[in-house]
Amino acid sequence: MLSSLIADFQIIFERDPAARNWLEVLFCYPGLQALVCHRVAHWFYHLGLPFLPRLLSHIARFFTGIEIHPGAQIGKGVFIDHGMGVVIGETAIVGDYCLIYQGVTLGGTGKETGKRHPTLGENVVVGAGAKVLGNLQIGNSVRIGAGSVVLRDVPSDCTVVGVPGRVLYRSGVRVNPLEHGKLPDSEAAVIRTLVDRIENLEQQLTTLQQQQAGTNSLVKAALGDRPRPQLTASGSCRLADREIREFLDGSGI
Repeated sequence: MLSSLIADFQIIFERDPAARNWLEVLFCYPGLQALVCHRVAHWFYHLGLPFLPRLLSHIARFFTGIEIHPGAQIGKGVFIDHGMGVVIGETAIVGDYCLIYQGVTLGGTGKETGKRHPTLGENVVVGAGAKVLGNLQIGNSVRIGAGSVVLRDVPSDCTVVGVPGRVLYRSGVRVNPLEHGKLPDSEAAVIRTLVDRIENLEQQLTTLQQQQAGTNSLVKAALGDRPRPQLTASGSCRLADREIREFLDGSGI
């Protein structure tokens, strides 16, 4: 327990640039305080005490806003940054050196018994507000984007974004766990692909219309009829195109 507490204390200075001195970290970091209480409660939990572990967990939740069930297994060097609203269920397992932000839920999906909460590997980063639900296996060095909802297993060295969470492979590229602004936008990428395909179809349709118009003009000229003017794109279509471009530009695609 002591070695785990030391690792929990040291990792804060490595991952939080706002951590300036040991006194500030010890008294003003609720994530560290919640982990200290949890490790004591977890020890009592394994002794089989029926009430005291839950009481310690409840007291820690009252003072820190972080709810960790005494039965959860937390590895060493885990950093819960800010931590308000974090919920970690009874059978959850959190690997060494994980980074968890505020509003994260490692929860279950029903009233099933046994292992019903997720297992996180080592060096996992769970973004603010993310939900990992069910008996899932999250591999090592996985990044879960803020606000994502993960409902399936995730292999190692991947990034998960969206609702429900979509797995994106990183191809072995080393990523700084604190660089949250580099998460891809899979929805915008799909929209970009669809827009490109629609533009291609529009170009083909325009070519066919021009060819058809030329043929009709020749036929009408031969019959003595005047060609009628072609219809142009309406203002509403141009407005829609502008809105699509603004969305894609705002998504960084």
